[in-house]
Amino acid sequence: MSQTDKKNGLSGGLALGALGVVFGDIGTSPLYTMKEVFGGHHLAINPDNVLGILSLVFWSLMLVVSLKYVSVMMRADNKGEGGILALLSLAQAHAPLESRFRWVMMSLGFLGASLFFGDSLITPAISVLSAVEGLEIGAPALHPFIVPLALGILTGLFVIQRHGTTTIGRLFGPVMLAWFGVLGLLGALSIFQHPQVLAALLPIHALNFFSAHGMASFFILGAVVLAITGAEALYTDMGHFGRRPIQLIWFAYVLPALVLNYFGQGALLLTNPAAVINPFYLLAPEWALYPLIGLSTAATVIASQAVISGAFSVTRQVIQMGYAPRMNIRHTSATEAGQIYIPFVNWSLMIGVALLVLGFKNSSNLAAAYGIAVTGTFAIDTILVCIVMRSRWDLGLGFTLFGLLAFLTIDLAFFGANAIKIPDGGWFPLVAAMMVFTLLVTWKRGREVVMRRQNALALSLAPFVKDLLAYPPLRVPGTAVFMTADIKGVPPALLHNLKHNKVLHERVVILNVRYSDVPYVDEAARLEMEQFAEGFYHVVVRYGFMDDVDIPKALMACPCGVPFELMDTTFFLSRENLIPTRGDGMAIWREHIFATMSRNAASPMTFFQIPVDRVVELGTQLEI
Repeated sequence: MSQTDKKNGLSGGLALGALGVVFGDIGTSPLYTMKEVFGGHHLAINPDNVLGILSLVFWSLMLVVSLKYVSVMMRADNKGEGGILALLSLAQAHAPLESRFRWVMMSLGFLGASLFFGDSLITPAISVLSAVEGLEIGAPALHPFIVPLALGILTGLFVIQRHGTTTIGRLFGPVMLAWFGVLGLLGALSIFQHPQVLAALLPIHALNFFSAHGMASFFILGAVVLAITGAEALYTDMGHFGRRPIQLIWFAYVLPALVLNYFGQGALLLTNPAAVINPFYLLAPEWALYPLIGLSTAATVIASQAVISGAFSVTRQVIQMGYAPRMNIRHTSATEAGQIYIPFVNWSLMIGVALLVLGFKNSSNLAAAYGIAVTGTFAIDTILVCIVMRSRWDLGLGFTLFGLLAFLTIDLAFFGANAIKIPDGGWFPLVAAMMVFTLLVTWKRGREVVMRRQNALALSLAPFVKDLLAYPPLRVPGTAVFMTADIKGVPPALLHNLKHNKVLHERVVILNVRYSDVPYVDEAARLEMEQFAEGFYHVVVRYGFMDDVDIPKALMACPCGVPFELMDTTFFLSRENLIPTRGDGMAIWREHIFATMSRNAASPMTFFQIPVDRVVELGTQLEI
């Protein structure tokens, strides 16, 4: 059975693993959603309003999560992988390389990835704060300790990232299994006391709520959306667990538990309107409050861990698609390739999350900042998946437009409702996303400028080698590998080596690394080799945007005349010293940003996993 078949099977282990990783974000939403809907908007607690809100929550879960993400989008897999960048590569597969349509899709895809990073800052902050705030219910005197305790938990979470998540990961599934079980049980007990809330399953109550409240109901959608934050994670993590296990656990366990808990909170509010201060924790009997706080904190840590791990994965994808500089990527597991740690991303997230906690101080204030990035991602996902529906699935134009209109109407309604929160904190994820997006497009454009400058100065490789062999320098034993982005031009490092050392190795490999718009490249298609002159070889190594890059390992399949021996090989790398200048490249401020990013990029030795003692680095200066 193939790996894909295994993932698509109904493995209980995979389903339990998915429960522990995929549903953490959406699974912790009951901690704060109903509190923000009623308390944050000062909505009167009466049967009509409670039934209306419960109906909105239920149908949001059904239409956005169950229908759009679980039933439709999870069919748009890129060789089993999901996520906005995998979706982007599917959507642009049939678009001409230089077309404006392709450029628009690329911009949308990377804007969505940037919004994900904005969301990655808020999710840990609001989740952990909302869990720890339960202490105020049992002991109001503990209020001054809420922020320091949340900061301590979050700091510890980021500190342990460098050790990997294997040990903690084993606990994820059972903890979340217990979490959703408790959610459902608490909700069911409350519904039993006030069963009339089940009437909210009928959409007429949502329509009546809109009719009764007019424009105010639109603004309240900005809080209702908190119930579906994390929906995109179901699609993003599909590559780890497969489509069918996620669908199974969603419909069989997670969705019923969430609905029961939300309806239970609604029943509690009808019985005791004063419970609006924290309807989630007040669902529990007094003796169970502190155990529930402990379980909630564990669940929010798991939700935060999933977001942090997702940020690492998206960063690696962005790097390998050429939109970010090389970064130090460490593997934290000998068996799981997806478990990686990126120090720069980790500490950046920690600083951002700490500033959010200190600045907003409680989950209610953070709720004002939450949602804008998520709903922006929802809308971008809808546009891209509808392109896939038309171009890849060959669905009719009418059906595709209907799906686009239906899903986009919901997404834009949620986005518009959250847009009014921009002055109250919604600006933060947008600013963070715009900063990330600016860095991504600046790096991509900067590399294009550098390549154009280098190509203008480069010598053509074929005639250069012909002349070189006509009057050959001293040939020395061993293999020299010259890494280059342009396989038809002479690598600058080759020129500098001849100029300074005046020797040529008996085997010269011109190595070009290329990245494909697929998650993984089959090992059989990994490497291409061509001997184009005596002792000279063209080698192309291909990777997908989720592959682990390991150049020495790839070269093991490249004999180049004799079997590849690492200890008999020298890698010649060129390090560029970029000089920003006014001209036809980029705006001068972007050139300075690009030059700074280039100077701080991780060493090629680290990124390509080349042993340090086998590398010679030669510097070049280039005006951009």
